[in-house]
Amino acid sequence: MKKIVEVLEEKKNGLVFGNRILLPFQAELLKIVIDSEIITNFGKRLKGAHVRVTDYYTEIYFLDYKILVNEIPKYKSIKMVVVQQGEDVFDFNNHINLEIEFLGKHQISIKKIGDDVLFYE
Repeated sequence: MKKIVEVLEEKKNGLVFGNRILLPFQAELLKIVIDSEIITNFGKRLKGAHVRVTDYYTEIYFLDYKILVNEIPKYKSIKMVVVQQGEDVFDFNNHINLEIEFLGKHQISIKKIGDDVLFYE
């Protein structure tokens, strides 16, 4: 399985199907900003997001949306703070800010964003 830094260096894309995003790496999610919502709880719930990490990818279900590409405006993106699974989440040097943008029918781009980008707290 690829690490987050490898996926970013190789400019690998992820996938989107309905309200589900698949990221080609294993990650601990700390925060997601989608539209004007900030999500920090990823357990099994009826609202927000549910995360499942497999041996090959990280899967995020956005429970408040039916079809993400139709409901998130084109000029907006999904931002998230992640840590490579297995690394220390308490070390802020391991936190990676990502931006997810919709490319086409089922593809998303994954880009690292700097600390200078406005990120909701």
